[in-house]
Amino acid sequence: MRPTTPFRTLALAFVSALALSTAASAAEVRVMISGGLTAAYNALVPEFERKTGHKVITAYGPSMGTTTNAIPVRLERGEPADVLIMVGYALADLARKGKVVADSQVDLVNSPIGVAVKSGAPKPDISSAETIKTALLAAKTIAYSDSASGVYVSTEMFGKLGIAEAMKDKARKIPATPVGEIVAHGEAEIGFQQISELKPVAGIDIVGPLPESLQKITVFSAGIATVSKEPEAGKALIAFLASPDARDTLVKSGLDPIPLLHR
Repeated sequence: MRPTTPFRTLALAFVSALALSTAASAAEVRVMISGGLTAAYNALVPEFERKTGHKVITAYGPSMGTTTNAIPVRLERGEPADVLIMVGYALADLARKGKVVADSQVDLVNSPIGVAVKSGAPKPDISSAETIKTALLAAKTIAYSDSASGVYVSTEMFGKLGIAEAMKDKARKIPATPVGEIVAHGEAEIGFQQISELKPVAGIDIVGPLPESLQKITVFSAGIATVSKEPEAGKALIAFLASPDARDTLVKSGLDPIPLLHR
């Protein structure tokens, strides 16, 4: 993972950063965030606002894709942003395009892909690649997201299992809407998405994470938008999300915080 030395220092001096931030005039911090961190972020923002006096204004959307609320699309049409929180490689791509401040990217968490079924439905055996293959071939409908997990499932995992052709007529990409909602409504028997995005959805049972042989970990990162009007307040928010104060909430939501030394 790319080094983020300035933010290591900021996270280590988190209390000082908050003190300085609070001493300055309160700011409005505009955030664009994708689904992977949303549940934990929504739980953490009130604490950040209380500690700093800043107000956080949030826009939600996927890290990639062409839907109207996708983060790259929002930026292209000129929506204001200070902090972007999204799939790491998508954030890095925006940095290459001049949309993110160079060297501002901080890798926050690792996020595994999970498997979900409608509440009360039989849970398929997902203990191995072979059992997952059997379950997918038996299912009539399968759903995956239009973000990182879905890109992997549709372009790599199906191929690894040798069932890409068989999935064409039964597996579909779900733009913008959480995959769990599609499963909860009975529109798909099996759904794939980051566990952190499945957990907040009512009406589903999370069968578990994909086995190691098929798992694809997605890194979610944060960075400062080049159009930011409040970069210092934005840096304080990122430092807070990267700090030990946020760890328990991140873990509870199904995420694996990246150790400070690995940032």
